[in-house]
Amino acid sequence: MKRMTNRLYIQAVFLLTLLTSLLLTGCGQSEPSYRLTDGNKLKFSELQGRVVLINYWAEWCKPCRKEIPELNALQQQHGDQVQVLGVNFDGVNGEQLISQTKALGIEFPQLTTDPRQQFGVKASGVLPETLVIDTQGNYQKVLLGPQTLETLQAIINHKKSNHKTSNDGPSNNEVGLNKPDI
Repeated sequence: MKRMTNRLYIQAVFLLTLLTSLLLTGCGQSEPSYRLTDGNKLKFSELQGRVVLINYWAEWCKPCRKEIPELNALQQQHGDQVQVLGVNFDGVNGEQLISQTKALGIEFPQLTTDPRQQFGVKASGVLPETLVIDTQGNYQKVLLGPQTLETLQAIINHKKSNHKTSNDGPSNNEVGLNKPDI
């Protein structure tokens, strides 16, 4: 009887230890993953080494419509250096989101949820809005208003070289080089 009690005690201690370690491992901060409209999931750590542009757009936004071809061209021409991702400002999802992206000719991947919280950035309320994430996965700045292929290429080149000269300061559509309080 005593032998059976010892065995149960050892098993209980083992199970308790195992359960505790599993709980502690599960409570660690893990990076969130984001679903894309194609059903795949994405973690921003998978994009390290490339500049990431998170573009906020809406179907009713005329400046967004003007900017979309520029973002498409940037992704096509510099896909090895940059990843453009879209987020619908109005929170549209499912078939409606897919339909809108097709209607607007958006060719870059669309996130189904807003990753802004991961980077600690508040919404500006201005469209189009583009968050710039550097090659190390750190938020750098927000771009407000429609961008051109040239301004976007300059951002990529600046983030790749990671140095600043007197001629590459913020454009009129750029807000800060660090986290803005917006």
